[in-house]
Amino acid sequence: MNSIKRDADSKSVTTHIKEYLIMTLGMCIYSFGWIGCVLPAKSTSGAASGLAIVISTALQNTVGWEIKIGTIVLVINVVLLIIAGLTLGWKFGIKTIYCIIALSMSMNMWQDILPADDFLHIDRFLSMVVGGVVTGIGVAMALMQGGSAGGTDIVAMIINKFRAISYGRVIFVLDLMIIASSLLVGFTIDAAIYGYIMTLVFGYTVDMILAGNKQSSQIFIISPKYEEITWALNHELNRGATLIEGEGGYTHKHTKMIMVVCNNRETPAVMKHVREIDPNAFMTVASVMGVYGQGFQPIKL
Repeated sequence: MNSIKRDADSKSVTTHIKEYLIMTLGMCIYSFGWIGCVLPAKSTSGAASGLAIVISTALQNTVGWEIKIGTIVLVINVVLLIIAGLTLGWKFGIKTIYCIIALSMSMNMWQDILPADDFLHIDRFLSMVVGGVVTGIGVAMALMQGGSAGGTDIVAMIINKFRAISYGRVIFVLDLMIIASSLLVGFTIDAAIYGYIMTLVFGYTVDMILAGNKQSSQIFIISPKYEEITWALNHELNRGATLIEGEGGYTHKHTKMIMVVCNNRETPAVMKHVREIDPNAFMTVASVMGVYGQGFQPIKL
């Protein structure tokens, strides 16, 4: 029995190490897209990293301060985490905090290593497209391990606390506002347009890696530990769930199924929590064309 427990503990430690290594690599790839592709193109995009570029440019143009992008990203995320903690409660996982720190450090590292000019020797448009793909890959790697780069994701959580607005719509509007604000600090119109293009490429890349090109996922979970799983979904992921009465076709044993509808970016986190509670749980994941109601899109007739 002790041997089995030791094997399980060893496997758990190995799994956690693997997850943090993948998240670290993902944040390094994500930050490379910003520093190696977006910054040389003299443009910006959405998320906290895009806002950091806008703030850095404004400080440099007005008071001559040269503050590294990663440092500004860290400050933005710390402020958002404090606001979210006071508003939503201190439910943020260590993985989100770790990813934020890893992102800030890797951005500063790339800014020290990479030359300031366009070392890739490609035009601005292509540089932004490549940046969208690279950053999308990096974020998807972190999301698949239960991490998050913070930024606009945290703002969306705060807004959803008070308004039933689609998560994706909140992110999209925030990204548009960040890119538009770049025009106020000296960025050209074409730079803003390139930023919008990168946002679309980034979003499409993340969606394709996580769950295809659909916007939402419908997950059915069958497990004898449905109460524990439901509690974890409600309190750790802040995600609603519906319990449905079920009966085994062969055993005729009564049980309850859990139905979860979530943004496809949240799907890996849901599956990971279920796996940790019951590795033998039966799950089906399906893409849905539209989700309407509280927390998603409003019903329009």
